[in-house]
Amino acid sequence: MKLSTIILAAGEGTRMKSDLPKVLHAVNGKPMLRYAIDAACAAGSQRTVVVIGNGAEKVREVIGNSVEFVVQEKRLGTGHAVLTAASTFSGQDGLILVITGDMPLLTAGTLKSLVNKQLENNGPMTMTTVYSRDPRGFGRIIRGEDGGVLAIVEEAQANPEQLKINELNVSAYCFNAEWLWQAIKKVKVSPKGEYYLTDVVEIAVNEGKHVSALVLDDEEETIGINNRVQLAQAEEIIRRRTNQAYMLAGVTMINPDTVYIEEGVKIGRDTVLLPNTFLSGKTVIGEKCEIGPNTIIRDSTIGNHCHLLASVIEGAIVEDEVGMGPFCHLRKGAHLGRGVHMGNFGEVKDSHLAAGVKMGHFSYIGNATIGENVNIGAGTITCNYDGVHKHPTEIGADTFIGSDTMLVAPLKIGKGAKTGAGSVVTHDVADHEVVVGVPARPLKKKES
Repeated sequence: MKLSTIILAAGEGTRMKSDLPKVLHAVNGKPMLRYAIDAACAAGSQRTVVVIGNGAEKVREVIGNSVEFVVQEKRLGTGHAVLTAASTFSGQDGLILVITGDMPLLTAGTLKSLVNKQLENNGPMTMTTVYSRDPRGFGRIIRGEDGGVLAIVEEAQANPEQLKINELNVSAYCFNAEWLWQAIKKVKVSPKGEYYLTDVVEIAVNEGKHVSALVLDDEEETIGINNRVQLAQAEEIIRRRTNQAYMLAGVTMINPDTVYIEEGVKIGRDTVLLPNTFLSGKTVIGEKCEIGPNTIIRDSTIGNHCHLLASVIEGAIVEDEVGMGPFCHLRKGAHLGRGVHMGNFGEVKDSHLAAGVKMGHFSYIGNATIGENVNIGAGTITCNYDGVHKHPTEIGADTFIGSDTMLVAPLKIGKGAKTGAGSVVTHDVADHEVVVGVPARPLKKKES
């Protein structure tokens, strides 16, 4: 059975009070529309068509070509949106899921259950409902004696008795495609000048067909996002789900409510995440690490047995057994080899520190290649920028860089060399040479 999905994502989202289209607002680092797309795909949808309107070009740009887009030029309601998409399904049979782009909490498991219930249904459609004491403006479900759905009454049109009904429309549907394309053309304009998809229930009932309903147990799945308060609620729920999945996979969180992990981050077993840790982007963390507290890691790869305290790591590679912090900053292109230690307030950018390097506090290393087992004294600076260009610094293995050394690039310092504290090194230093002073000169050996 072929399964396709229509995602309704053309709304103005005026209550968000934002220049950004509503469906592009991020929930735990991912546009809320992407959650609907991913859920449909995971539920087995072979084709996804997204109906867009407000900010259409921006939506295309962010989402990319993983789905098909149809533009609803005039926003005349949900029924009109489905009718707009219908032309792209000419002659296609099977089942059609219809969901909205502003319900990121609706899971693939629920969509699979919805599809399975429709496969068992002799009628043309199955919808989702939930029992709730908080109607949130949802339509009320009217059921017949046989338990089938007779109608959906929108809250604005409901009478006092209907408003007491606590079974609500969740706005996720599964249709027989052939029937849907005929029924959607029969939807009549409402007093508000819009065409409601919910009217197809009445059309089915009038044709003597059974409308089935899947009642959701988890009310959280039904939260739609119309304002920033609901956006924050969805963020909290998604983050809780995410953290639970990592903990069940072997990651320890001292206080899960204060750990923020975007979907897609990979974390090894027995790693401990301390409070106020933020992991985002294409981040991979190895096993048996201790991260945090107060650590931000973005688009970086961290090895095993690392201890990263109160630091910021962006676009960097950190190999096994590295210790950092507190208050270190790895910027794009930083690469710390095995066993590197960085003292507090150190910063590295576009540089490779080989295995065993010890980098003292208050130091900056930029555009540099540092050999194995180099000692970088506190306050060392690579002066790599001349106001126009950035220049490289190379330091050989087993070199000792004294505290407060200024390394004026371009510069090469040989293996086993040493610089005196407070030196300003402006010329290359040979292997095993000792330089001191401002500017640094070779240290003369005392005559015996």
